[in-house]
Amino acid sequence: MATTEKKIKKPKVVKTTTEKSIKIPKVPKVSSKKEKSVHASGGESKIILRIRVRAYESKILDASVKQIMDTAIRYDAQIVGPVPLPTEIKKYTVNRSAFIYKNTREQFEIRVHKRLIDIINPNAKTVEALTNLTLPSGVDIDVKMM
Repeated sequence: MATTEKKIKKPKVVKTTTEKSIKIPKVPKVSSKKEKSVHASGGESKIILRIRVRAYESKILDASVKQIMDTAIRYDAQIVGPVPLPTEIKKYTVNRSAFIYKNTREQFEIRVHKRLIDIINPNAKTVEALTNLTLPSGVDIDVKMM
């Protein structure tokens, strides 16, 4: 009456790959300043005009950014942006009273709104049009050539 059970071992499956290995191209490293000069003399060079616009009021800032972009588009320039940068907030705390209510304070803040615009490979007409542009007061512009 005793039944005998035999344990059957499963054969081991050996996996073989017949596919060719795929080579992943290496990502080029960010070039340093020394390498940029080599690329500039060798072939295509990318000139970037980086415009950083700052203002206390966001509506005036957006209007001036639109004016800059319209001028650049009119002269067939390639534009990246406007990129909104973080708003810089300066807070000042002042005593309300000098003597009796000395513990009460009043807080004031100044907000500086910022935008960034990149113009790639601008031609001479684009640069001249941007320099002759009149913008409203209260808008600060920093231009860098990269």
